[in-house]
Amino acid sequence: MEKTFAGPRLRQLIADRRLSQVDVARLLEISPSYLNQLLHNQRPLTVPVLLRLTEVFGVDAGFFAGDDTTRLTAELRDAFADLGAPTGEVGELARHFPDSARAITLLHHRYRQATEQLASLSGDRELPTATPMPHEEVRTFFYRHKNHFAVLDQAAEKLAGLIGLPSARALEPLTRRLAHHGIRIGTLPETDAHLHRFDTGPNVLHLSERLDAGQQAFRLAGHLAFTEHEQELSALTAEIANPEVRALTRIGLSSYFAAALLLPYGDFLATSERFRYDVERLARHYGVGFETVCHRLSTLQRPRARGVPFSFIRVDRAGNMSKHQSASGFHFTRTGGTCPLWSIYEAFAAPGQVLRQIAVMPDGRHYFWIARTVIHRPHRYGATGKTFVIGLGCELRHAGRLVYSAGLDLSDRVAAVPIGPGCRTCARDDCAQRAVPQVGKRLAIEESSGRLAPYPVAPETTFGRGRQ
Repeated sequence: MEKTFAGPRLRQLIADRRLSQVDVARLLEISPSYLNQLLHNQRPLTVPVLLRLTEVFGVDAGFFAGDDTTRLTAELRDAFADLGAPTGEVGELARHFPDSARAITLLHHRYRQATEQLASLSGDRELPTATPMPHEEVRTFFYRHKNHFAVLDQAAEKLAGLIGLPSARALEPLTRRLAHHGIRIGTLPETDAHLHRFDTGPNVLHLSERLDAGQQAFRLAGHLAFTEHEQELSALTAEIANPEVRALTRIGLSSYFAAALLLPYGDFLATSERFRYDVERLARHYGVGFETVCHRLSTLQRPRARGVPFSFIRVDRAGNMSKHQSASGFHFTRTGGTCPLWSIYEAFAAPGQVLRQIAVMPDGRHYFWIARTVIHRPHRYGATGKTFVIGLGCELRHAGRLVYSAGLDLSDRVAAVPIGPGCRTCARDDCAQRAVPQVGKRLAIEESSGRLAPYPVAPETTFGRGRQ
């Protein structure tokens, strides 16, 4: 069994509670010297101490789990590989010095932003040409919060109980609640480019005729976030300096609140467990879309009442990730495209069908993924529709809780498809599907032979030596 070193998490817990080490040692019924060893990762957590921590501080045992380390390790590997540096020790760095590791990933993120801005201003084609987008900043914000905001979840659940949600006819209680604030509902014609628009003068929230009942309810619920929980939205985004990023983040948080209001935490978690996380059944039960259910499932991380820790992704046919969130250790790379062996891309060839895949990452972690298309059909002839694939994944150890695992041998690890975080950072040297060489690796280029793997790696792969 792997030992659990929890020094950084324990220090965070003590700082949050504003306690002294002497007080904590007394509460845990251990000596101050033993506590000091725990805080500096010189001793692992024992089961009795872990149980005492959960009892004294009211936190879930998962608070001390290593998922964050897995994610942080992947982020460090991205950063080191992007700089052409060796990645062999990133796991140790993430485990023993997580604060320093996070500072490195933040510096790398800012370095990439500065490089992209320089390329944009100078027109240098040797540098990345994409300018940093506010939407990427918003994704990073949600990613670092594991897509869970307790204050919004609790507020939404309280309001849902007050106005009679969940309900198959959610529009009625939502309309009444907005009317309580003097807000009326209006209609936008199909020819209008907006899906919704709020006019502050007459206090009218206009909804497009293109929206179905579930989509209208989602827009009304999102507007309630701004109407009733402005203080919470402002507090969550207070440290975001860029006004564009802050505004987009507030919109994202309002959507989070809307999903939490239509699918209240306790009721939704219990129903999800009862339905064995059958997404289509949940969508019919609550009167919302497949994508809304999948996104909500990725947020169920309340301490002492956790759902399956899912990762969520939305991609288009070109492989662009327009949404991605993770409550597990799965990492979405920022230094290149995703893996072509991932089942999400096969789903475009089977519209409406749920595809299943057992996959293994280069670090040996096994995941279970489902993927299905969602189609937003054009509202009139000549208009453009939208087609995406929604992917939902969890660690394989949770797959037995899902209806989608029926008939699969989850113990057969050999059958798992070897996928990776993206070719630029993937450590699989023998992959025939590799599109570009791994950053920091020296290639074995031989005129007299050819191999199945398009970019064979030379025996020496050290940083800065013999690079081609």
